[in-house]
Amino acid sequence: MNDLKRIVLISTGGTIASRWQGSGYAADAAGAEVLAGSAVPEGVRVEVVDLFNVNSSRMTTRRQLTLLRTVHEVLADPGVAGVVVTHGTDTLEETAFLLDLHHGDERPVVLTGAQQPYGTEGGDGPGNLCDALRTASSDTVRGLGVLVVFDGLVHAARGTLKAQTLAAEAFADPGAPPLGRVGFSRVDLYRRPLRPAPLPLPRAVYAPDYADAELPRVDVLFHHTDGDPVLLRAALAAGARGLVLVGTGAGNATPEYAQAVAEAVGRGVPVALSTRVAAGPVAEMYTGGGAVDLAAAGAVLGGTLRAGQLRIALVAALLADAQEGADTAGLLASLVDPGAPGGGVRTDEAVAA
Repeated sequence: MNDLKRIVLISTGGTIASRWQGSGYAADAAGAEVLAGSAVPEGVRVEVVDLFNVNSSRMTTRRQLTLLRTVHEVLADPGVAGVVVTHGTDTLEETAFLLDLHHGDERPVVLTGAQQPYGTEGGDGPGNLCDALRTASSDTVRGLGVLVVFDGLVHAARGTLKAQTLAAEAFADPGAPPLGRVGFSRVDLYRRPLRPAPLPLPRAVYAPDYADAELPRVDVLFHHTDGDPVLLRAALAAGARGLVLVGTGAGNATPEYAQAVAEAVGRGVPVALSTRVAAGPVAEMYTGGGAVDLAAAGAVLGGTLRAGQLRIALVAALLADAQEGADTAGLLASLVDPGAPGGGVRTDEAVAA
């Protein structure tokens, strides 16, 4: 019994815990119920923490920070071999990235979920959970940071997005292959992810008034045909502390947007630039309100991060740089591009067969 690897399962809700409510599905099942429907890999002992039970669309920054704090508290126990988090798929990519930005432990944290509700005959939840438990208990993935395990594939947190609304193979990185695969009672790893040096835990999560503390508002704005900066200025008026602009193409908008970005940056509100295109980096190619002008106005180019994860990077930078006079934009740039000098701790390298 003492030889079993202890894996802590933190349950947060999502489809994997959802049951029919009369008009639709909603998170309802406790972590122990979800676990009872799954096989547990040989040599693993699971302990369950029911943190909260919400649909993924109801995830908030405060809940994500509560989960971040809980993961760190769990890993304070040296007897824990790894952590699995069950989570709704809609915002899983954001939560995984936030955890990864603050994760410096060698032990794995693995997020998983389901596309089919709890108790569905032939549903994918039990298999995904079993694979996640196997991955979290594997020495192969030590030092890789936070992972997403879904439909037999192992993904890095960074860059992994929900790519299918309903299909079983829900997650993918548009710019890179999976890290590995789970199967035949083992985890096969093909490459190691690129990651920045981990951030310390935000001071906010341990503040006595955490439950009522104000957290930074970061809004996302989507450029489109006839788009103008009316909503950008409305976000500023609503108290936004940071903004993510989702441009067209390689990160383009209009001269009016560039002017509004300059106004925001001049007021101390950082702006990050992403793109609505599925794959590829943001790049300074076009003027006339394009990324050339947006960067000149002070926007931080988001590299290959899409809007959800770029927003998380900006939230993390704001939380880390809460003190007066901090360089939020500089920290954000280092989180966006771990390959920059002094930014990364690991290289994206193939693993020898």
